[in-house]
Amino acid sequence: MAYIYGLIIVALFFAVMHFFTELDLKQKVGATVLTLSFVMGALYYNTLQNEKAEHLRDVMLRFNQGKSLQCGDLEVDKSNFSLSVGTQTFIAREQTPYSGKMVAASECE
Repeated sequence: MAYIYGLIIVALFFAVMHFFTELDLKQKVGATVLTLSFVMGALYYNTLQNEKAEHLRDVMLRFNQGKSLQCGDLEVDKSNFSLSVGTQTFIAREQTPYSGKMVAASECE
């Protein structure tokens, strides 16, 4: 839906330039393409960030449910790690084989 709004904004931009400026067609098309590239790039970036946030929520939910997670070469679970919600990091508990290790939640599958 956001892509449709982006296209509508670019179309309105082109219409305003077409009727209210004295630029030639090549300049209008160039400005429109530049604006379209910017808007589509922003929408794509937003989509990637939403997917990353969804992945982090899923990882933290599975950890809080007591499930084991694979994070790189480590297996993260509640018995060996605790979750720092603010930094979205798993911190190894003392007196475990992983003591002193920290793993970012974004590295987990």
